[in-house]
Amino acid sequence: MGRIVILGGGESGAGAAVLAKIQGFDVFLSDMSEIKPQYREMLDKYSILWEEKQHTLEKILNADQIIKSPGIPDNAPLIKKLKAQGTPVISEIEFAGRYTKAKMICITGSNGKTTVTSLIYHILKNAGLNVGLAGNIGNSLAFQVATKSFEYYVVELSSFQLDGMTEFKADVAILLNITPDHLDRYDYNFQNYVDSKFRITQNQTDQDAFIFWENDPVIKKEVEKRKISASLYPFALEKSEKSKAFIEKDDLVIKTLKTLFTMPVSELALKGMHNTYNSMAAGLAASIVHVKKENIRQSLQDFQGVEHRLEYVATVRNVIFINDSKATNVNSCWYALQSMKTPVVLILGGTDKGNNYSEIEELVRNNVTGLIFLGTNNEPLHKFFDGKKKNIIDVRSMEDAVKEAYRIASPGDTVLLSPCCASFDLFENYEDRGRQFKTNVRNL
Repeated sequence: MGRIVILGGGESGAGAAVLAKIQGFDVFLSDMSEIKPQYREMLDKYSILWEEKQHTLEKILNADQIIKSPGIPDNAPLIKKLKAQGTPVISEIEFAGRYTKAKMICITGSNGKTTVTSLIYHILKNAGLNVGLAGNIGNSLAFQVATKSFEYYVVELSSFQLDGMTEFKADVAILLNITPDHLDRYDYNFQNYVDSKFRITQNQTDQDAFIFWENDPVIKKEVEKRKISASLYPFALEKSEKSKAFIEKDDLVIKTLKTLFTMPVSELALKGMHNTYNSMAAGLAASIVHVKKENIRQSLQDFQGVEHRLEYVATVRNVIFINDSKATNVNSCWYALQSMKTPVVLILGGTDKGNNYSEIEELVRNNVTGLIFLGTNNEPLHKFFDGKKKNIIDVRSMEDAVKEAYRIASPGDTVLLSPCCASFDLFENYEDRGRQFKTNVRNL
């Protein structure tokens, strides 16, 4: 069968290793970091050989193909070496797709993808479909393909995952928006990132569907110049002659060949303009896979939202605390600020990926009363915001961030954690950052 080496022993790597093993490959997994106990146990259970805190070259360079974790950049020396010798390097999603006939509903975009993925899964599951949740969320797709038999998968895809995909095809592809993000991984060339996002449409045929926000200037331009084979399902707030979902007289309308669905925007569980877009995208996807209107309506009404995404934490002496730790780029923070109805004390900072903060400048100027910079290197933030706001405080821990924000907040204000940055300088990941925020708020 051949030898498969997996680089990275997290959720995606361990899942890929199990699938490769079950398919009869000679499997070896290698991780430069420590492998978490749950993944070590999984690898041992399936008798998979692994190593941690090192890469033994002679055990890696002899692979017939490599499955690489999305976190490892293409320009890592080991990856360059493998590619130079002609070894195929693919992603776990690409590998998993080869061993399942399930229908794939795939979601990408710079912002909102976790919410839309969770919402589509919620609708399909409530409608009684045999469906799995995978990609950047839930269990790894490969592990589910190895151990379950779902007929549908709802898969959240980052640009990094898309980069490692060549044969994989989405039956329903959703592209929510494109704003500059992760430019450090794309040679600071925005077009490279755009191309990466559009890989979600690759291999699609006229039997497939492509759902996208038609007013996104970047997407609009790309759709006009590319030859996309799938049927197009654009959505927008204001209806054009091509729109398949839009708002009309305070109603959300979904209009496909087989469906005319309407419901009042006021009944949607998810509030705010950007969430109306998310509900449109999810409603379209559900309509395309023939979920009944009453199921879609019910699920759009009772969806609970996503942890760490504009999540209400508590109100302490009339100061509201909101956890938006999932906002790892500037555009996410823009959405968060734009949906606030009160003055805001904003906590931001972390690992800066080459951010341009001018997108939130006006909202910060008009709506933000104080800024808390939480990071090991707040230089880029100071460079942009110094002189634009009087109240700026540097902190090095979440405990201090919450205390200082509470101290400078007035009754009626909202303290918003919406960092614009990755979390790896002070936290394990954005979930860890969000949980620490919630714990410290509850300790006030």
